[in-house]
Amino acid sequence: MVSLKLQKRLAASVLDCGLRKVWLDPNEVNDISMANSRQNIRKLVKDGFVIRKPQKIHSRARARAAQEAKSKGRHTGYGKRHGTREARLPTKILWMRRLRVLRRLLRKYRDAKKIDRHLYHEFYLQVKGNVFKNKRVLMEAIHRQKAEKQREKAIADQFEARRSKNKQARERKKERREDRLTSGVAVSDPAPAKKEAPAKKEAPAKKQAAKPAKK
Repeated sequence: MVSLKLQKRLAASVLDCGLRKVWLDPNEVNDISMANSRQNIRKLVKDGFVIRKPQKIHSRARARAAQEAKSKGRHTGYGKRHGTREARLPTKILWMRRLRVLRRLLRKYRDAKKIDRHLYHEFYLQVKGNVFKNKRVLMEAIHRQKAEKQREKAIADQFEARRSKNKQARERKKERREDRLTSGVAVSDPAPAKKEAPAKKEAPAKKQAAKPAKK
């Protein structure tokens, strides 16, 4: 049998693949053995006598099925675990995930103008201090704080409105009193001359009652 080592090496160079990926047609061995240059190999490739084998398929169907089962909690018992709980999923990773979720929520609320920068800073420090264990608790705290601030603002506005109303009432009352005084002075006649006061009558002398003689 004719050796085709040279042709296979040249074909691998032309097709830019490994030697085991080159297929030489066994029915055209004589023509292939005559090819001793890359140009001749290219002609054989064009004719279909030399072919590059297709890539073998490595199926992931079994891997996907196993991963889906694991996501449901199968095959994760004590016998399947290697490493401590901290090594398998460090608490620091859990803390970083939770912190990033809460900080992302605060940023979203601040950008959407749902909270001002003062409230953002207050909750940012509380998140850092591990006050909220998840996003739901943080959202409830934000809504509760906003409702409290709105209630305080409404009370303050009511107090301010009542105070301004009372002040306006006092001013109107003062103006009416001043108007009455000015109109009373303008309409009334000049005051009459004062009459002389009558002379005081002398008090009659008191009769001295005779004291009864002591026996």
